[in-house]
Amino acid sequence: VQLVESGGGMVQPGGSLRLSCTTSGLTFSNYDMAWVRQAPGKGPEWISGILTGGDFTYYAHSVRGRFTISRDNAENTLYLQMEHLQPEDTALYYCTRRGSSYSGTRFGLHLHGLDYWGQGTQVTVST
Repeated sequence: VQLVESGGGMVQPGGSLRLSCTTSGLTFSNYDMAWVRQAPGKGPEWISGILTGGDFTYYAHSVRGRFTISRDNAENTLYLQMEHLQPEDTALYYCTRRGSSYSGTRFGLHLHGLDYWGQGTQVTVST
């Protein structure tokens, strides 16, 4: 299983970025997926999840209304559209797969079941 994130970078406050996660070595459409971020000096934070069909999405309070998770099962790719970015969004952003034992269940504010992680893409929000 390989998860490869891209699209990170440096942006000014109020700006936007779109992260992508290309996947291989798995039947992408069979797995719920999630984005996790880790800010400097802090532990990893789950921020968004999406179920296999893309119809059900979940967000942490910190990003709800600003970030949008989506997926293209035909292209085996996961996305995170980020709007109105703030300095506190600065972090390494990881694409993760949720194991099949959790399939179809509601995402919670935890990292349970996230069995594969990409290497991460850095997002820096600064003037």
